[in-house]
Amino acid sequence: MILQITIGAIFGIGLFLILADRMRVPYFATSKAINNLAKRNDVKTSTIDIWLKDFAIWLSKHIRLNEYRKMQLEADLQSAGIALSPEMHIADSLVRAFLVGLLAIPVYFVFPILSPVIIVLAVLIYFKASKGVMDKIKAKRKNIDYEMPRFISNIEQMLKHSRDVLSILEKYRDSAGADLGRELEITIADMRSGDHKVALTRLSARVGSSMLHEVVQGLLAVIDGNDSESYWTSLTTKFAETQRQMLRAEANKIPGKVKKLSMAMLFCFMLIYVVVILMEIVTSMSVMFG
Repeated sequence: MILQITIGAIFGIGLFLILADRMRVPYFATSKAINNLAKRNDVKTSTIDIWLKDFAIWLSKHIRLNEYRKMQLEADLQSAGIALSPEMHIADSLVRAFLVGLLAIPVYFVFPILSPVIIVLAVLIYFKASKGVMDKIKAKRKNIDYEMPRFISNIEQMLKHSRDVLSILEKYRDSAGADLGRELEITIADMRSGDHKVALTRLSARVGSSMLHEVVQGLLAVIDGNDSESYWTSLTTKFAETQRQMLRAEANKIPGKVKKLSMAMLFCFMLIYVVVILMEIVTSMSVMFG
């Protein structure tokens, strides 16, 4: 058994080093020296992340995407706040899945029946990493939607004293949540350097939230000089009701989560008793036949 484990480990390490040499992955010392520059911004990079990044950079140069797929993925990455190119994102997902799949080689020498399980796990990791962008976008959109009632209330109050949309956004940015704050930062920069209406339209398209879209429509009406007091009042009432529904939906999920946790705890307790009983049986049989 020990010999099999040793052979499997040596074979896996050897294959990894051969692939690293063939792909011309930089030496670890070189990669670490480059990544240490990020410490100036308090960004810590682990050893495994350095290796994975080097492989992903090499692989991204060989990935070809059609124009539509590339534009769509690029927009999703930008919306999710992920500073990677579409090719780099796909390469990173493939490399992480490959690293897990590589474990199937040493496992084959120890427990051959588990090798297919490792391969299936690697495939699942790839798809999970690929869909991670959409999960981040949904989480970001959800956080922004939760903040819309407060955002609307502030806009409604500020419009009583000023109709300068840029000033309104700048004042709210300081107290905004993390996700909405970043989007407002981008929008404010766009408004300062270009057309206000275009910047607001980009904000709506970038986030993809129906609630934020209605806010943007109201701000565009303010820029056009329209009297939108009744619009903001109705929107405040509408969003307050929407927020109550969202909170109610989250509260309804709690009993299901508690039930799942209770079942998991019950299973653990039963497993403990089963293990104890099996140990007693094995001990008794060893005494009887020993």
